[in-house]
Amino acid sequence: MKAVGYKKSLPVDDPQALIDFETAKPEPRGRDIRVAVKAISANPVDYKVRKRAAPPEGETKILGYDAAGIVDAVGPDVTLFKAGDEVFYAGSIQRQGTNSEFHLVDERIVGRKPKSLSFAQAAALPLTSITAWELLFDRLGAVPGKSVDPRTLLITGGAGGVGSILIQLARRLTGLTVVATATRPESQKWCLDLGAHAVIDHGKPMKEQIDKLKVPPVALVASLTYTDQHYKAIADFMAPQGKYGLIDDPPEFNVSAFKGKAISIHWESMFTRSSFQTPDMIGQHMLLNDVADLIDKGVLRTTIDQTFGTINAANLKRAHALLESGKSRGKIVLEGW
Repeated sequence: MKAVGYKKSLPVDDPQALIDFETAKPEPRGRDIRVAVKAISANPVDYKVRKRAAPPEGETKILGYDAAGIVDAVGPDVTLFKAGDEVFYAGSIQRQGTNSEFHLVDERIVGRKPKSLSFAQAAALPLTSITAWELLFDRLGAVPGKSVDPRTLLITGGAGGVGSILIQLARRLTGLTVVATATRPESQKWCLDLGAHAVIDHGKPMKEQIDKLKVPPVALVASLTYTDQHYKAIADFMAPQGKYGLIDDPPEFNVSAFKGKAISIHWESMFTRSSFQTPDMIGQHMLLNDVADLIDKGVLRTTIDQTFGTINAANLKRAHALLESGKSRGKIVLEGW
């Protein structure tokens, strides 16, 4: 089968940063299903792993987590899917990735593909949907249901992949007031189009902008990017006893900034369940099915922004470069071989 991978951790402009190669088609065992990959999307975790995790000498590591495709074969213990089923999922960080024609994944972290979406549209969703859902409902404890919630959720970096789905989930499924941050006019419009009640510029002092909006107290924060640059300022205007969630890798983060207000800190990593084979691992299967239902009912929409062509090393390098620039919006998808 065809695949895209790397042998050494190299800058994205190096010709060997990502390479096209061929490898054996993997065989499913246990609860694994084998998926014929039709489309994938790129995420910041792809380039972070590429830059930091060199494979063992002589081996080629395949990146990629998001995928949409068709079940091609199943392991002996599989009960949730059969050959021919259309699926979408975000894979495991501990296994070979989805940038390959065929891919093995545990059925417990796979959902049925939304019927109303193409493979490319569906591939934009799994990793960011899982991250946003777990962050909003499991970590920050937001309550689904449209009852009035007298609190504000602040989402820093609202136009990125996770922010793009988190805005929709919070606006469509909760009674929270949703304020996103974005700097560029096109990114601010993107956030408003997705349902944010208001957008502020995180390149300028945020407290003054929040005060002008006259929104309910900022009791929940989803810090999606540049946490180290913003957390102290946010701690200053957050409501006492609030909840602060983050997903990035801040080089500096001192939790004592939140102590006086008894604000709790919550990390979200959507790979935790698959990495540790947690008892509730199948929750991601159910979560993705819920997202598919919400998509098909028109409650949520795909966050695809650009399609970069077929799945190959040259196009994936373009995707990595854009993600590394910090200027991407929504999701970048590649489709077909």
